[in-house]
Amino acid sequence: MPNSFQTQTTLSVGSRQYTIHSLPLLEKVFPRIRRLPFSLKILLENLLRNENGLAVRAEDIEALANWEASAEPTREISFMPARVLMQDFTGVPCVVDLAAMRDAMRALGGDPSRINPLVPVELVIDHSVQVDKFGTADAFRQNVELEYERNRERYLFLRWGQQAFRNFAVVPPGTGICHQVNLEFLARGVFVDPQGQAYFDTLVGTDSHTTMINGLGVLGWGVGGIEAEAAMLGQPVAMLIPQVVGFRLSGRLPEGATATDLVLTVTQMLRKKGVVGKFVEFFGPGVSQLSLADRATIANMAPEYGATCGLFPIDAETLRYLRQTGRPAETVALVEAYARAQGVFHDASSPPADYSDVLELDLATVEPSLAGPSRPQDRVRLREVPQSFREALPKLTASSGGKSDPKALSVLWNESGDPTASDTVNGPAPARTQPVGEAVHQIRHGSVVIAAITSCTNTSNPSVMLGAGLLAQKAVARGLKVPPWVKTSLAPGSQVVTEYLRAAGVLPALEQLRFHLVGYGCTTCIGNSGPLPEEVSREINDRRLVVAAVLSGNRNFEGRVHPEVRANYLASPPLVVAYALAGRIDIDWEREPVGTDSQGQPVYLKDLWPSHEEIQAAIDRCVREESFRRIYASVYEGDEHWRSLQVSGGELYLWDASSTYIAKPPYFEGMQLTPPPLADIHGARVLALLGDSITTDHISPAGSIKKDSPAGQYLIRRGVEPKDFNSYGARRGHHEVMMRGTFANIRLKNLLVPGVEGGVTRHFPDGTVQSIYDAAMTYQKEGVPLIVIAGKEYGSGSSRDWAAKGTALLGVRAVIAESFERIHRSNLVGMGVVPLQFLPGQSAASLGITGEETFDIAGLVAGAEHNFSGEHRQLRVTARKPEGQQITFSVLCRIDTPQEVLYYRHGGILPYVLRQLLAGQ
Repeated sequence: MPNSFQTQTTLSVGSRQYTIHSLPLLEKVFPRIRRLPFSLKILLENLLRNENGLAVRAEDIEALANWEASAEPTREISFMPARVLMQDFTGVPCVVDLAAMRDAMRALGGDPSRINPLVPVELVIDHSVQVDKFGTADAFRQNVELEYERNRERYLFLRWGQQAFRNFAVVPPGTGICHQVNLEFLARGVFVDPQGQAYFDTLVGTDSHTTMINGLGVLGWGVGGIEAEAAMLGQPVAMLIPQVVGFRLSGRLPEGATATDLVLTVTQMLRKKGVVGKFVEFFGPGVSQLSLADRATIANMAPEYGATCGLFPIDAETLRYLRQTGRPAETVALVEAYARAQGVFHDASSPPADYSDVLELDLATVEPSLAGPSRPQDRVRLREVPQSFREALPKLTASSGGKSDPKALSVLWNESGDPTASDTVNGPAPARTQPVGEAVHQIRHGSVVIAAITSCTNTSNPSVMLGAGLLAQKAVARGLKVPPWVKTSLAPGSQVVTEYLRAAGVLPALEQLRFHLVGYGCTTCIGNSGPLPEEVSREINDRRLVVAAVLSGNRNFEGRVHPEVRANYLASPPLVVAYALAGRIDIDWEREPVGTDSQGQPVYLKDLWPSHEEIQAAIDRCVREESFRRIYASVYEGDEHWRSLQVSGGELYLWDASSTYIAKPPYFEGMQLTPPPLADIHGARVLALLGDSITTDHISPAGSIKKDSPAGQYLIRRGVEPKDFNSYGARRGHHEVMMRGTFANIRLKNLLVPGVEGGVTRHFPDGTVQSIYDAAMTYQKEGVPLIVIAGKEYGSGSSRDWAAKGTALLGVRAVIAESFERIHRSNLVGMGVVPLQFLPGQSAASLGITGEETFDIAGLVAGAEHNFSGEHRQLRVTARKPEGQQITFSVLCRIDTPQEVLYYRHGGILPYVLRQLLAGQ
């Protein structure tokens, strides 16, 4: 390594010495480093350590050291993460691709064993458990057994990968959510390589909420699976030096406000500000008032507020958390010493940083809130939820078919908007075991049918989890029960959570309210909410009811939580329990009781809400270092189900042609040692004409597989019965299933087929209506390239690689949108699909584009020759209408870096990496 700035030195910690690349030594050359944001100092150390004159040059280091806070990002750098984190939905296709790369390597005359992760890769199986069983003491055991029954092929494949690949570890099912396991166990704080070099723990992950680890001062963010594959194969993550927005916190949270309320407030503020593609960094006196778990809750939601990451600095609270979670004393000492040596340890003496922009929030102003009914940034004050739901109801009713039971309101409003006493539900119906029985007829618009303590946003946080338990304890003491139509669930982020709930004595109360443990994993938040009771489902569909889900997760996009639930609200775990007790979303908590106690007295939310002092006392008493040490001591062993999976060894995977879960993907078929020449696009047709806020949920196959869908019909032809379809997520390792489910979301609105929801389009020039998959296959037979046209924020949401993989396999060559979300734009390039952006003020509507045109896109060849920079960044599009008129306009090519140009020239990241490995043998 060149070490151009002579920054290599040693650091002594205890009896050990470590080699480091010192930022203070570099600061002598570039004094402005002293005021760099913490996140950029971490990136700068990464450049120093990886300087090689090729991917990282001295001028890259100089550019970052002289960072201009207000400058628009133009300079590309190469980031080399220390490790890669995966969950199983996105991890399985990554391992499938690695297995296919080994086959391709052998076919091209190379050594297959060279295909291995070059950095540590940790995969946590957490996305496959589903809430089939709930409300009983046996729910967890039954759900685990169903999980293994459904996913045996996938788990056998991962077991093969664990023994076939070096540097690859698998955390078995039933352990916890990847982000919480990362926070509590996997994160190192500081890495040490075999040569004794110490450096910052950094990572990329195949889940957008990888950002949760930023709460620990560890820099990391979500990427698509294909970009993660490149990173674990030693390829740098190409990125532009970002702008960094500072978020100053002051004060402390008031009584009644939770970390969830805070994060919903932060999310709303940052979404309004606009931080897509930027780093966010939290600072100010209020940071010291937040526990590490509170910080992680805020950092987790970076994808919801649109930032690449939301970093908190390393400080005394970081060290306290590392000790509390059982990290060895020498690890904690190294983290502190290294952070201080690099000038990134935050305390009263820390110099102020320069930021591109600054927002401020007084924690004392945070109010209890929810977010909904369909976007995480749509925060609603708790007291305004009834009015908010009332205003949203007409649109939600219309989307359910427009005809619903006229008596379906659980609260009728008078002219002033107040609930009328005559129809207010003052107390829950008597609790009954399933089936729900006659109580189902009490369901109205706004009835809560799902109440889920779920996902990683809050289940990492003892304050809100114990708060929920204490509220449940008080409710049980007053004789309150949950109405029988509410599907309740408790899905903690790790086994430690149930330990401290049990130690605090609140788990029995949660269970009495039917919040029994259903699994350790990402459940309701990703659509693994399982079926509603049959009577509830029938009532909703027969009466066209707009019912609600309340969940403690981070995503509530339309159609995501459950296909029959149209109003979905994010809330803190205590509020999840409260809404479960109320049984409806439109309760006015200030004026209406939750219910009546055993003495006939009204019980209000304020009577049940635990104080900060009560919660903190429970945390101090019950969250124990010993629990973390014991539970994580055997984290890789798994239960008896995992240990019983027997696989045969071998460096090449033995593909099973009969499998409908794992199949060899076609990405390397016919691949040559040199890439084919690029060509402009001629005569393309529009596969889908879409509006704003099209998420990866709309694009990528997710949730249940419908019997009459192209994927369902394919599985039936392969002999799979509908009851065994499982979910799209579980079948991400099989491209034939996944490409049939691309753009198949039940709520997708393709403007080529107005008034219809779902994965349909029109095939041109005949105009026949077909499924998107069938139309794409017809176009492929005809040799017609395809494009997708969309509005703003295309590809927002989870970092689902299949949103790009499926798009490419359907034959889409380009996507033209008004704006792109960061990860999906990168994923499209990684699959050889060109992201093109309308110029400011232009859109499909403003240009008069209907989607019936044919399209030529010129300038791709010339643009690639000049890295799509300067005048070559704009390409020319010509749209020809059936009547012969032409519309010509310019678009911005969003292949943003020279590294991405290389990926595009090779047809994607995977062919590029394989050719690089072959060339380097």
